[in-house]
Amino acid sequence: MGNIQVTTRILGIETSCDETAASVIEEGTTILSNIVASQNELHAKYGGIYPEMASRAHIEIIDTIIAQALSEAHVSLNDISAIAVTRGPGLVGSLLVGINTAKGIALGANLPLLGINHLEGHIYSLWLSEYNEEVEFPIIVLIVSGGHTEMLLMKNHMEYERLGGTLDDAAGEAFDKIGRLLGLPYPGGPHLEQASLNGNSSQFDFPRVWLDNSWDFSFSGLKTAVVREIQQRFPEVNMGRSAESVDLPVADIAASFQSALVEVLQEKVVQASVKYNAKCIFVTGGVSANTFLQNAIIERAGKLPVYFPPKHLCT
Repeated sequence: MGNIQVTTRILGIETSCDETAASVIEEGTTILSNIVASQNELHAKYGGIYPEMASRAHIEIIDTIIAQALSEAHVSLNDISAIAVTRGPGLVGSLLVGINTAKGIALGANLPLLGINHLEGHIYSLWLSEYNEEVEFPIIVLIVSGGHTEMLLMKNHMEYERLGGTLDDAAGEAFDKIGRLLGLPYPGGPHLEQASLNGNSSQFDFPRVWLDNSWDFSFSGLKTAVVREIQQRFPEVNMGRSAESVDLPVADIAASFQSALVEVLQEKVVQASVKYNAKCIFVTGGVSANTFLQNAIIERAGKLPVYFPPKHLCT
């Protein structure tokens, strides 16, 4: 008798923040389905994520999302080898919805249950991309999202050394806060990038915080500088008037802020790649979808390969 080859399929469940997602992955790299339900409309009225409402929204839709993921992949639970679920980091209430759902499915179907680190999921999204190239180690990894800004030395698969991270605001958090201040729709990050396309990045000289002799980041000072600039030049904003009614130079502020933040990211990640003799750079997380950031790092890295997930896998 010949050997029977078994196809490995993983049902992945993600509820770490404000998106309910489920996906079926075959043999570790092939995406059979990827269903994502956004809560942007729910949280837009608050200008940010309302944790209790986020967890309730997950409860309402998670079963439907999982069913859709299985249906789109043309499989049933009988075809699944294991259940994977985000175990953290993230919003506690949101995480519990996904974890408890995954536990129930795994127990009922007698399947192994795998707890996945949210940030490690960001890293391995690069191996799910269409090109799926073989890369050499070591790799400098920059994770930039709404909740995290981390730089790692990836020595091999599943082998990491944390080099540094943000001491205060994450890069994506700073994008969203400045976007809200400028009166841009939620989420602020993508809309700020769009607004910056028509702006002059030299119009405002916002600070770059380098934290010498460290791979850490700090963006609270940059955020405060932008707030102070707006309040001093346009005191009407302090009286509750909207950015639009005050006629703020939104595009110029957005471009100048984005340039200041990205310059620090690009410089540190390239410096780290030189110091640790990296074979390439991985940039992942929600902010990695920012085209200005992508172009800046690629240009600064020169001949060193730089990889980003496809935009639909950044968040």
